[in-house]
Amino acid sequence: MSRRALRRLRGEQRGQEEPGGPEEIKEEEEPQQPEPRNRKNKGNRKLLEERGLSNPFQLITEPDEDPQSDPDTGQPAQSRLPNEEEPREEEKAENDANETSAQSAKTKKKKKKRKGKKNTDGQLDGAVEGDDELRDIDSLLERIENTNGLVHQIQNSSGSADARPLLYVEHRNLNPETELKKIFGSRAVMGDQRARQRQRLHHRSTWLTSPKNTWPKFSKTGITMSLLETKRGVQYFTFEHQRDYQQVQFKFLDAVESMDPNNIVLLLQMNPYHVDSLLQLSDVCRLQEDQEMARDLIERALYSLECAFHPVFSLTSGTCRLDYCRPENRGFFLALFKHVMFLEKRGCLRTALEFCKLIFSLDPENDPLCMQLLIDYLALRAREYSFLIRMFDEWEAHRNLSLLPNFAFSAPLALLQSSQQEDVSEQEQVTSYERASRLIQQALLMFPGVLIPLLDACGVQPDSAVASHPFFGVVTQISQPTALSQLTTLYVGRCHSLWKDPSVMSWLEQNVREVLRLVDSNDPVVKERELRRKTLYQSAPRNIHRHVILSEIKGANAALPLDISSQPVLSFDPVPPLNSVVSYTRPERTHRPSNEGTLSLFFRSLLPNFNLQGEAAAEGEDGAVRDLNRGVNRLMAAMRDMLANIQFQEPPREDNPDEEGDEEWD
Repeated sequence: MSRRALRRLRGEQRGQEEPGGPEEIKEEEEPQQPEPRNRKNKGNRKLLEERGLSNPFQLITEPDEDPQSDPDTGQPAQSRLPNEEEPREEEKAENDANETSAQSAKTKKKKKKRKGKKNTDGQLDGAVEGDDELRDIDSLLERIENTNGLVHQIQNSSGSADARPLLYVEHRNLNPETELKKIFGSRAVMGDQRARQRQRLHHRSTWLTSPKNTWPKFSKTGITMSLLETKRGVQYFTFEHQRDYQQVQFKFLDAVESMDPNNIVLLLQMNPYHVDSLLQLSDVCRLQEDQEMARDLIERALYSLECAFHPVFSLTSGTCRLDYCRPENRGFFLALFKHVMFLEKRGCLRTALEFCKLIFSLDPENDPLCMQLLIDYLALRAREYSFLIRMFDEWEAHRNLSLLPNFAFSAPLALLQSSQQEDVSEQEQVTSYERASRLIQQALLMFPGVLIPLLDACGVQPDSAVASHPFFGVVTQISQPTALSQLTTLYVGRCHSLWKDPSVMSWLEQNVREVLRLVDSNDPVVKERELRRKTLYQSAPRNIHRHVILSEIKGANAALPLDISSQPVLSFDPVPPLNSVVSYTRPERTHRPSNEGTLSLFFRSLLPNFNLQGEAAAEGEDGAVRDLNRGVNRLMAAMRDMLANIQFQEPPREDNPDEEGDEEWD
């Protein structure tokens, strides 16, 4: 009910005016001059008697409704005689106001429903009559597959975790402060940040990281993101470098070739949000044990990239892809991976797992950073056993996760840990325990070279029967392929702390004895697993080499092949793909970076075509230029000899220069 109608009701109570016909309740009309009271009441009551109404507010109802029936109950309304007096004038006004508001609300709802129904019917009729192609289901599906429009994946966020996609990412789990608050409490985490937030400058709201007041002022960096295509509901994006950013990238490459970190620092002072410079300098700070600064630089790189996101690029949908073969996209992958490493060191394991799923969802088919070797470790550390078991069950059929040592050992460990949970039924505990024992035996048969290094890393002395058995002995570790040895070393160096629990060691010991019984009985499964082990792990792909270099696990780098270890590794682009998609190239420089002396630089400033002695002449150089270079080289050699033979003579001194001073004091 409108305020004007309420004011008129209050005016009726005070004797200022009485409600007339239904036209006076409308908000658009202005109040008219009041007529004599007796004459007005007679006209109103006569009108109500003709329409069979007892209340003037019932005139607001719809014309098609029966005015003599109650709209709520459908029962006939109790009418009153015109000359019957009301019990109290105030109660009547309140009741009338309530009835008016309820009836007007119902009227509006019914009108909206009717209008919506008419519009929907009209649209459907028009679509059926005007577009006959939509009846063909095949053409409709083909149109949806090949469309370049926006296709959003419908996700039931309110449902259970099992109903969501496997790589579903939650925004709230991307914030490490959320996890730290659960562990230490909000007061310990926030501290005096609330007072600082009030004084904080207005920054763009982001999900990956929170901007800090200590960061330089953000401006357009020259990085943008574009949508390439959409196939089968999956959107393919790419970062793009504008011309200004390309010039900064060329300067960065010059600074890297100079082998001087100070040049990168100077470049960052002029361009504080250059991604590759932030990645490179972060590694320099980490090597100098400045972990806080290294982490801050990675967060700044993530903030710079997130500000360049496409409007429809989603972190949580799982349908957005980035191609690692494009150099512009690699900075985002590497910044996320390094951010995961820092989160794991801080103890934010649940947040690190969420970022790991995010990296996986950007390119799950190729997995350029090989997150399959890390996601099981983070799931176990974060105690997300159900997620790891679900991933193993769903992806084993098409990805063969059991052929990776980390999943072959982590999946049974997750089943064992889940069987010891309090909220699990007794039947589920027995089922999980039996399945865990079966899977760990298969893992030991497939990867016998993991057991002894794992026990050594845990500080456990193996049984004499196990240590002396040739199946788990040194010969097995030496004879395994190089790629398998690399995966084994990586898993033991990263996950050995998960096996130090005495109950886990006791369970492992029981299954090792069962495996030895199968080996001694010449079970055919043993020979079959040995043959698969020798044929499958001949060489590792480049994404595994890239993961080993980024992880920095001791011992794993020693197993890298010679063609990888002999090449220089750049922090901003380790082990680049062989099929890179280059969008722009670095222009050829006229002068090479030199370590010449001051005199050589002086002659080069005078003679641009001057080359050092012993340097090959450029192709297409004429004889005159070559003769000039030879002459300058001879001149340089002569000047070197002259400078080498120069000897400075000391000024002549008297035999005893201190005698005069002594005589004066005498």
